[in-house]
Amino acid sequence: MISSKIVRFLAIVTITAGLATAAQAQATRTWVSGVGDDANPCSRTAPCKTWPGAISKTAAGGEIDALDPGGFGALTITKAITLDGGGGQVASTLVAGTNGIVVAAGPTDVVIIRNIRINGLLQTAGPGLNGINFTSGRVLSVENCSIFGFSQAGINVATSANATLNVTNSNITNTANGINLAPSAGTVVSEVDHTTIQKLTGNGITATGSVFATVTNSNVLNAAGIGVNAGGAGPVLGVDSSSVSSNNTAFATSGGVIRISRNVIYDNTTNYTIAGGTIATSGDNIVAVNGATIPNGSITKQ
Repeated sequence: MISSKIVRFLAIVTITAGLATAAQAQATRTWVSGVGDDANPCSRTAPCKTWPGAISKTAAGGEIDALDPGGFGALTITKAITLDGGGGQVASTLVAGTNGIVVAAGPTDVVIIRNIRINGLLQTAGPGLNGINFTSGRVLSVENCSIFGFSQAGINVATSANATLNVTNSNITNTANGINLAPSAGTVVSEVDHTTIQKLTGNGITATGSVFATVTNSNVLNAAGIGVNAGGAGPVLGVDSSSVSSNNTAFATSGGVIRISRNVIYDNTTNYTIAGGTIATSGDNIVAVNGATIPNGSITKQ
């Protein structure tokens, strides 16, 4: 008869092997390729074909990298992850009739989307909705991305708890709206830096609800609506060292606060619309005067 010690030993070996197998099932770094296959383990030598194929084999907090140019599909992100298209390569997501990338992560998750082109195919019969739709997660960082051709927004934030959006070195163009910050609950803190938002049928940057956003070293251009818009009593926006030009209206508020300093404000049909709230200036903007309304607040220099 097999002794109880041997039985216990075999049980421990079986459990340990099972845990090892489960641990090996998800890697901290996986790879996608234009000539990959989602049946592969997503290793560098056997990459997957799509973002969805790779994310299922990537551990939370891990990273998915593109080996070479390719179209890697729409994706819903539900955990901490980094997507990196590889600097200078054509790592793209093309979508019609839906969102490009949905970020629906956990309350402590950090998601990084880097070096990716997200195309909504605006000139087709059924264009994409939002390039990136951020519904939950602690931090979303969008770095060196091009987002274009969407019928709603390049980046839409519709979170219901405290969240942070950082956008750097990116380009949002040919969309209805550029960045839409509209939390249903909680507070959104956002920084937009070295980013161009242009050629819009709606607004460049719009904030409603509890939003604290800073725009620096960026361009908001050619919006048929408003370049920077603070809707309602909640938002506080700061725009510094940027160009807000060639829009129908440069800045508008209907209850929020917009602080402007060291900006170029040229060739807008109307520079300011104030229907409640405050547009405060530091007095050092370069302005081509258009429209009778002027800022109704000031920023103290220290």
